Amino acid sequence: MADDKMTAQISGRNGFIAALDQSGGSTPGALRLYGIPDEAYSGDAEMFRIVHEMRVRIMTAPAFTGAKVIATILFEGTMDGEVRGRPVPAFLWQQRGVVPFVKVDKGLEPEKDGVQLMRPIPQLDPLLIRAVKLGVFGTKMRSVINLASKAGIAAIVAQQFDVASRIAAHGLMPIIEPEVSIKSPDKAGAEAILVEELTRHLDARPDGSQVMLKLTIPDAPDLYAPLVSHKRVARVVALSGGYTRADACKRLSQNHGMIASFSRALAEDLRHSMSDAEFEAALAKSIDEIYRASTVKS
Repeated sequence: MADDKMTAQISGRNGFIAALDQSGGSTPGALRLYGIPDEAYSGDAEMFRIVHEMRVRIMTAPAFTGAKVIATILFEGTMDGEVRGRPVPAFLWQQRGVVPFVKVDKGLEPEKDGVQLMRPIPQLDPLLIRAVKLGVFGTKMRSVINLASKAGIAAIVAQQFDVASRIAAHGLMPIIEPEVSIKSPDKAGAEAILVEELTRHLDARPDGSQVMLKLTIPDAPDLYAPLVSHKRVARVVALSGGYTRADACKRLSQNHGMIASFSRALAEDLRHSMSDAEFEAALAKSIDEIYRASTVKS
């Protein structure tokens, strides 16, 4: 794992985590939001080249620094890319003071028992070895909870912690992301079950080991307070989950100790057609709003 400065920043610095990790399935939607229609590119290679250019524009903007953005989650292809002639993880940490993470999951299985488990990750160990060499601090992996199913949620959490142990063995910090869909017919019920399952697995982990949790902003404010204070949790971060930035920030501000890790909500006002000055002003406004919701609680 990277040095103690990264650990201290992740566990204690005021700020939030930017999620720049849209992968194959979610990239077209991110580009459409950015103002680039599907017909503007042909094939995955060109799509990922364009989205990398968008991410570079974000990462090099004046407001995108560790003063408010303490970390960012990268897509694997972004991790392997360059910014201004430097590997992306090195640029982020050495030039911007932003701790790099990488998304490692390969998408979702079909729904079963009200949840969608992660697909197998056949090349996980080579990816983790490469991430360590590039100076990446940790990883993120996502699964989805649609219903308040005890069996399904138990399976989700067990899978997440099993993979987290493999990740931690490489010296990397795992971000566990069992997302509760904001469209769930019993979101609050699913969240209550999730807290129980997460607590059970955290209590069973070896002393000295830590994970991070990336969770949907709960319907009941401060529901995750016991997880925030758990000795085996380095940080609890929130996904925006389809909420607008204004709604996500309002909800987040009611949850003490929880900081943002937004993707779509971070970039929702950014457009390809903007001048650099317009783009940088819009991003700075977004960063300020998310930082405030992460640090000033109601």
